[in-house]
Amino acid sequence: MHEFLSESGYWALLLTVAAYQLGLFLNKKTKSAIFHPIVVASVIIVPILLLANIPNDTYQAGMKSISWLLTPCTVCLGISLYTQLQKLKKHIWAILAGVLAGTVTSMLFVWGACVLFGLDHAMTVTLLPKSVTTAMAQPLAEGAGGYAALTTAAVVLTGVLGSVIGPALCKLFRLKDDISRGVALGTASHVVGTTKAAEMSELSGAVSSLSLVIAGILTAIAFSFLG
Repeated sequence: MHEFLSESGYWALLLTVAAYQLGLFLNKKTKSAIFHPIVVASVIIVPILLLANIPNDTYQAGMKSISWLLTPCTVCLGISLYTQLQKLKKHIWAILAGVLAGTVTSMLFVWGACVLFGLDHAMTVTLLPKSVTTAMAQPLAEGAGGYAALTTAAVVLTGVLGSVIGPALCKLFRLKDDISRGVALGTASHVVGTTKAAEMSELSGAVSSLSLVIAGILTAIAFSFLG
């Protein structure tokens, strides 16, 4: 079985796409944030791999083609920046201040929690970049001696949580302004949060795209001190 799966480059891709499409279907049918496509896909794929005793390396090998698209897809977020450029320029200082506050707070909270619970250096640097996109978080964690797989899991979990509870928190704290919502979602939950911000409004999506880029740069700078 392992030899067959290792030689085939399509089974992992088909499984992932099918699981994600089922997640989209359930999300649209139930209109519940709990049935987020990423969550549904993970709940389906992980048990299948465990029951079939398929190593993660074998699965990842079959996903290289779609994993390669991660960086280009992130870059494509720049389209919304172009369409909303004038509004972004007008509010750039407010955006920078919000992203700076959010990034510093997030990293200090993670660092403090790691110190409080006695986590070692490897686990600390693994969790520190949880709020930036995987394309940036993995190299940061690996370069500092962290665990790339756990970093990916932390990034995905952070993004999904931000996407699920972010809109509710915006309502709770009465964040009705598109700029504020975009900064909050982009800074806290990277690309997944940006997708949710884009559903709110085009301006929120553009601000969120800019925020995740700035947050990534600030995280890389702060990482050298906290990591």
